[in-house]
Amino acid sequence: MPHPTFQHKSILIVEDEDIIRETLAEFVAGEGFQVATAGTVEEALKLVRERDYDVGICDVQLPDGDGVQLLRRLHRINPAMFVLIISAYATVENAVEAFTAGAFDYLVKPVNFDELTRRLERLFKFQDLYLENQKLRKDLDRSAGFDQIIGSSRVLQDLLKTIRKVAATGSNVLLVGETGTGKELFAREIHAAGPSKEEKFVSVNCGVRPVEQLEAHLFGSGEDQPGLFQTAGGGTLFLDEIAQLPLGTQTELLRAIEYEEVLPSGSSEPVRASARIIAATSRDLMREVTEGRFSEDLFYRLDGVKIRIPPLRERLDDIPELVEYFMQRHCETMRKRVTGATSDTIRTLMAAHWKGNIRQLDNAIERAVMMCETDEIQPTDLPPDLLGVGTSLPDTDDLRSALRHYERLHITRVLKQCPDKKEAAKRLKLGLSSLYRKIEELKIEL
Repeated sequence: MPHPTFQHKSILIVEDEDIIRETLAEFVAGEGFQVATAGTVEEALKLVRERDYDVGICDVQLPDGDGVQLLRRLHRINPAMFVLIISAYATVENAVEAFTAGAFDYLVKPVNFDELTRRLERLFKFQDLYLENQKLRKDLDRSAGFDQIIGSSRVLQDLLKTIRKVAATGSNVLLVGETGTGKELFAREIHAAGPSKEEKFVSVNCGVRPVEQLEAHLFGSGEDQPGLFQTAGGGTLFLDEIAQLPLGTQTELLRAIEYEEVLPSGSSEPVRASARIIAATSRDLMREVTEGRFSEDLFYRLDGVKIRIPPLRERLDDIPELVEYFMQRHCETMRKRVTGATSDTIRTLMAAHWKGNIRQLDNAIERAVMMCETDEIQPTDLPPDLLGVGTSLPDTDDLRSALRHYERLHITRVLKQCPDKKEAAKRLKLGLSSLYRKIEELKIEL
């Protein structure tokens, strides 16, 4: 009778001896596991790239590599996978090496099935605690005032530490980052973690209105039409794309910041303006100053507390969490049941370039949920143009191999978009002869 704890759990057995591999597979299948087997390192890596497994049972000595090194590679592909190491040559040194590499447990051949069952029961208790702990960590981060910022990458966590410190001061802030990185979202979180979080958060895009209408909107027009400074009160005024603010309006804004007052259009009496300013831009403000399009005085007023919002390509580790978040949101809106995304889909998403950053990812998942006909998003559900941009990431720690992989990918993409090699070489900033040499070296198929 299948073991109730093991129902719906998956296990990968990596063992080069046929009899041991088949016997183990037969036993764990009888216990209720979904089972896959591999006899080599390459076979195991191929299987793990295709789907996620809950547990791996790996022999130490394999024909094409070492089981402990394989363990490290398995964890890079799927950090939530727990691995048991088995060996016929048990030594203290081997056991220490296995545990140091991240093995959950270590068994000696021949494997005792009763002992294996006990170890697996213990493993799943730890795995459940591990997953619950990960969830609690996310919940704790969100309860600390950053409930809408999704991700746990080191880049994002370092950014949130900076934001927490800045938010508490109440100082004006400048957010810089590419389009689609979520600058307004970060601005809202700064407000929510600040000393005036009970006050209003008011947002305006500085490039979408005629000058007169924008100034009336910001500073007010007589007693009947209060401006956004008045509306925000002691809260926060978010000025998006501030580089697009006209020069004359920049002067009025500088006055508002320096003297904490604004003069509504048609009025002779100034009005108090105590709102915290959070400005955002996707442009290089220093260049705008140099080219005369932005006030130098206003620049230095805003540049004192500057926070860079990283593009999505610098926080690729956050993509799985972002996919889950967007998927749940769009499933609710469309009333569809999609429970996840395949490993191939996640790898495709992590290999894309994301010029539109998180906004582009959101749109891609919305489209994928719409097109999905199963309970998991497949690569074919993604936008067609995205499929042509990315490819699987190399499973290697070697920097040269990774760079070579990316170089091949990048040149291939440009050549697809631009078949004229002279034009492609110009876009790549290469000489034509250098491009031909790269095509030959990297074995790029045209």
